[in-house]
Amino acid sequence: MPASAGSPEALVASIAGAGEQPGAGWMNLGTGVPPEANPAAWLASMAPDPARLAELQASYVEKQTKLWAGLLGQRPAEPAVAPEPGDRRFAAKDWRESAYYDYIRQSYLLAARFFGELAENAQLEARAKERLRFAVKQWLDASSPANFLVSNPEALRAALETRGESLTRGLGNLLADAHKGRISQSDESAFEVGRNLALTAGHVVHENELMQLIQYAPATPQVAERPLVMVPPCINKYYILDLQPENSFVRYAVEQGHTVFMVSWRNVAPAQGHYGWDDYLEMGVFEPLRVARDIARSDRVNALGFCVGGTLLGAALAVLAAKGEALVASVTYLTTMLDFAEPGPLGVFIDEASLAAREASIGRGGILPGSDLYFVFAALRANDLVWPYVVNSYLKGRSPDAFDLLYWNADSTNLPGPMYCYYVRNTYLENKLRVPGALVNCGVPVDLGKVGLPSFILATREDHIVPWRAAYRSVHLLGGEKRFVLGASGHVAGVINPAAKKRRSYWTGGPYPEDPEAWLAQAEEHPGSWWPRWADWLAAFKGGVRNAPAQPGNGTYCAREPAPGRYVGQRAPAVHAGQALVERGTF
Repeated sequence: MPASAGSPEALVASIAGAGEQPGAGWMNLGTGVPPEANPAAWLASMAPDPARLAELQASYVEKQTKLWAGLLGQRPAEPAVAPEPGDRRFAAKDWRESAYYDYIRQSYLLAARFFGELAENAQLEARAKERLRFAVKQWLDASSPANFLVSNPEALRAALETRGESLTRGLGNLLADAHKGRISQSDESAFEVGRNLALTAGHVVHENELMQLIQYAPATPQVAERPLVMVPPCINKYYILDLQPENSFVRYAVEQGHTVFMVSWRNVAPAQGHYGWDDYLEMGVFEPLRVARDIARSDRVNALGFCVGGTLLGAALAVLAAKGEALVASVTYLTTMLDFAEPGPLGVFIDEASLAAREASIGRGGILPGSDLYFVFAALRANDLVWPYVVNSYLKGRSPDAFDLLYWNADSTNLPGPMYCYYVRNTYLENKLRVPGALVNCGVPVDLGKVGLPSFILATREDHIVPWRAAYRSVHLLGGEKRFVLGASGHVAGVINPAAKKRRSYWTGGPYPEDPEAWLAQAEEHPGSWWPRWADWLAAFKGGVRNAPAQPGNGTYCAREPAPGRYVGQRAPAVHAGQALVERGTF
């Protein structure tokens, strides 16, 4: 490397691939970043401390020089940097046994660390820095040498061993996914809703333009007086709570002696594109709660909301509190945000300009394609949900494995434009739901502090959609007695953790200080699933027991069709969401 390699000009040239090292140009392969927009120069221009910048540059160049020297000597270079825990991109032995590919791997990891340090030292306010971190990570993830045939030893070996057949299969997989408008993450031929997913027995007993209400058949001779009504996220299909029998949360609740009702959201079409937030409260929350109460002939119901379903449920309960209607006895919030002060990575997609563009296009009527949201959620964890499938399917020519959770993940649901725009503006952008009286829903001011119900609040420690610290804020936002539980794993896997498998762990404890980290420091960890802890808590609000109903529904609400019903089978049409999202530049 030339003596002037430590200069910013030489550093930028080296990372851009203008230097003389073999493989130094891999970081620009397929990224679409023009030389004049090289991230190294871009980030360096924002560094507040020239001395710190020089220190980072010198350290980076020194380590890259050692790597280069090791390659020239045809011996394994001394390890310069290790992958982050859980990073499986370079797990194969090919990346370590070849001096050349070991150099490529470590050179990339060094550059990634350098870019990250530049981003951390950028002179920006907190929100802008968070967006910068996300943008840099996306670029680095996309630029991994594992993502390109010419720099992936596993893909090249597969091509040689199959005499090019793996590349032919990969091209076929690419064309099939292009037709779908998304990357295949699971063998979709292995699953079908109603055949091996959403199998808990029940019937649709009510429907409207936005949802069908399913009543599940009892599994015990006697059931709780008060039914349990589940409100799943409206951006996904409900059967995440009723996957296969061995991991069905619905089946578990039924086996605990509850009469369970499930809201099955419609995959809305243009004809439903005019519905707004209040419509979702009226038709998607209040109506199911009242129908379930009438069918069960109970004084009140127990309610459960998951993710966005929990946000809708929280707003609905605030409306009921303002109107003095005692409809609900207890409420469970699963990975739900009510206070959006710390929205996590999703917040980087949302700003005034992008939301204003959405409001202008679909705010008064129209559809937000579910595929757009699917693309956003995949981008949040690109190294888990995007690039491994690109490499496996397109470079290696393999088909994805059958995985029920990922099949569900790809079964996206459209949203009406007015509802979506209201939700994003008043939660993610302006965080008004947490402010007493800042919102008026269904004709009354919303105040979550007046929701004086017993609440079970579940967060999951590795959740990237609803960060657990954000979910913890609900403890101090809601009225009534609260029980906070922190589960292991992420947004979905932490919720769908069957008790019988005795996997993972969860944390409980009290009191609840303002600082969530202070709570965690004194919380007690328990092995296994949180499901039994929840079941014990809910048993206190069952309102007595009665004989299990012999038939679904009643004289007013009769069985319309067997579960899972029509609405859940309506799949969103193929939309090239990634391209559309990039073109619009908006969440």
